[in-house]
Amino acid sequence: MDPLLLITNSEAGTTDAENVQKALAVLREATDVEVASTSNPGELDGVLHRRGGRRVVVAGGDGSIHAVVAALHRRQELKDTVVGLIPLGTGNDFARGLDIPLDPEEAARLVIEGEVRPVDLLVDCVGEVVVNNVHVGVGAQASRKAHKWKKRLGNVRLGRLGYPIGAALAAVNPPFVRLRVEVDGQEVADFAHPVLMVAVGNGPNVGGGTAITPEANPEDGKVDVMISYAIGPFARVGYAFKFRKGEHHEREDVRYVRGSSVSISGQTFYCSADGEVYGPERHRTWHVERGAYSMVLPR
Repeated sequence: MDPLLLITNSEAGTTDAENVQKALAVLREATDVEVASTSNPGELDGVLHRRGGRRVVVAGGDGSIHAVVAALHRRQELKDTVVGLIPLGTGNDFARGLDIPLDPEEAARLVIEGEVRPVDLLVDCVGEVVVNNVHVGVGAQASRKAHKWKKRLGNVRLGRLGYPIGAALAAVNPPFVRLRVEVDGQEVADFAHPVLMVAVGNGPNVGGGTAITPEANPEDGKVDVMISYAIGPFARVGYAFKFRKGEHHEREDVRYVRGSSVSISGQTFYCSADGEVYGPERHRTWHVERGAYSMVLPR
């Protein structure tokens, strides 16, 4: 097979380094592998500039795959690139949504033996990309609090507790925002009814496997939009119960639609996109780029 460029995070911990070595042992049985560790966008851009014809393999979590895909998109090289993924993060939500094994050796075998297929990408109005999922409201607040707890908890194993802790803290005093949401130019939410959260999903999962947009599929050319109006205390409890089971989108106070473009505007809001929080915002749009790049996926 083609030679590989394995991109790792130079700030990863000991456990990740050990898992990279396990994956490398499998990959090097099949082909030549160059390993490049990066810690910032400048280093990543330099590595991609020098990659030649090597196929890109990302060893990391949702943030790592986002960083590499975003860099390739900026360089206008994404369409012609095949990307493999060795999941090493705390959440690995994009990998879960694509059924990529979380075991590093199994994921490495998939890179060698899997099927190359096109996957979709979300691109927003300022040219930033979303690989997996972006959400607004209580979910974004949970992510903001989760980031703080992940830093406090430190290592990868304990870091996985960051999102549940963040979600619990956000649930105590959730933000209710009045937003206008349009999907393919049609209004699906207006300012008259405050919302608990809005999720825009290319992939289904956030927070380490929680299906926030359960029917989303990164290969179908559509984005799934979930809008929750569960703002009352009893409604929030019922919503949270269904949310853990991935059945919240079936509730009467939840609207679930699909389309090719999404616009959110209104009161000041924060976004959590692929685990990265930004804002405050007053308006943001996203559209689907169908088959924007290719990944090595299970057959």
